[in-house]
Amino acid sequence: MLFLFVAMAILTMSSIAISAPYADVVMDARSGEILRTRNADTRLHPASLTKMMTLYIAFEAIENGEIDVDKKVVISRKAANERPSKLGLRTGQKISLRYLIRAAAIKSANDAATAIGEAISGSEAAFARRMNRTAKSLGMTRSTFKNAHGLTENGHLSTARDMTILGRHLMYDYPGYYKIFKRKKTDASLQQVRNTNRKFLSAYNGADGIKTGYTHKAGFNLVASAKRENKRIIATVFGGKSTLTRNKQAAKLLDLGFKRTSATSPLIPPKRIPYQLLKEQEYNIRVAKSLRPIAKNGNTENDILLAMAQDIANTVKISLSKNLVKVTNTRQLVSSDTWSEKKDLIVVSRSSEPSIKNWKIDLGNHNTRFQAEKLLLRAALHEISLLAGAKRIVVQGQGGFEARFTNLSKGNAEKICVKLKARNFQSCEALGPTS
Repeated sequence: MLFLFVAMAILTMSSIAISAPYADVVMDARSGEILRTRNADTRLHPASLTKMMTLYIAFEAIENGEIDVDKKVVISRKAANERPSKLGLRTGQKISLRYLIRAAAIKSANDAATAIGEAISGSEAAFARRMNRTAKSLGMTRSTFKNAHGLTENGHLSTARDMTILGRHLMYDYPGYYKIFKRKKTDASLQQVRNTNRKFLSAYNGADGIKTGYTHKAGFNLVASAKRENKRIIATVFGGKSTLTRNKQAAKLLDLGFKRTSATSPLIPPKRIPYQLLKEQEYNIRVAKSLRPIAKNGNTENDILLAMAQDIANTVKISLSKNLVKVTNTRQLVSSDTWSEKKDLIVVSRSSEPSIKNWKIDLGNHNTRFQAEKLLLRAALHEISLLAGAKRIVVQGQGGFEARFTNLSKGNAEKICVKLKARNFQSCEALGPTS
């Protein structure tokens, strides 16, 4: 009886996998030339190929200083409760980001993938939005991500072409991190994990990655890469009937790619939108949202500054309570003491210094307008009482974008620079009316 039940379960799973739509793509990884396609632009379930995007963003965040690879990530209830495949994380447990990356890349652990997304963006929903922005920037025009792991969810779809593009970007954008996909096993803190793609890595000459995926609706998916001499091919399979048949098909496609490409194929790395521009776009979206709705008592400069300060607080890792910042009818402002460990709400009045406000402070030149604006907002957040009534301006010159506060008294300008330098601001100069 037990044997019959197991046999029926296997047949049921097989029939579901067999019914999954099939698609494939073969690409010359060096040039980006497409060598073969079948249903390449059909939106299908990517399953755990999704984790390629999760890991791409993780590598991006680490490389650009958003998060440290040794950061201790606190595991949420949501992450701990994800369905298998899992690393076995527990709610409240702390584990280094590096181990989460290994578990997601090698074991395809869903709990680890969710934890990565939450660690970088604060929530899986916010991380999914970043996944979609990143996909668009990479030229993945038909992908929509709803989660960090790839378990079936309504609207969570991609294509064989898009996943091939993503695989190529992983390879060329983060070559040092890409090597992880070649490991057949690795230490993930809680356990030694084995690569879900180890059979293909062992069987195919030149194979060095990258990612498997399986759900009932997706079938057996694989993005595979192999290098032989001066040739490198990426082959993507969606909707395989089993691990065995999927691997055989991937091998067949890679063989086809090696035959069709030339050893003199030019190396043309994929293009991507610079990280700083992406962050600027993301920040502008968040700031725009933070300024709505406009306060009923009027859209004053201070209202905007406070709203933007609330938004930038997450960027500079300062914890703000939702009800912490208040503006009274007397136009009082919250002092920087608000963000002390005790979180006491201290309200101070606008500076009443009688001096003429014709001084300014210069926070230096920056490569982009976004960098200058971000620094101004950080300064405003730290010294909001002294900067009450000041105007933020960014001036573009030959040396870049100059960040300034104007409409300050001499005393306040000098005090602000002393305080900002004590907070490790690299540059702050108080300038008089003739400067």
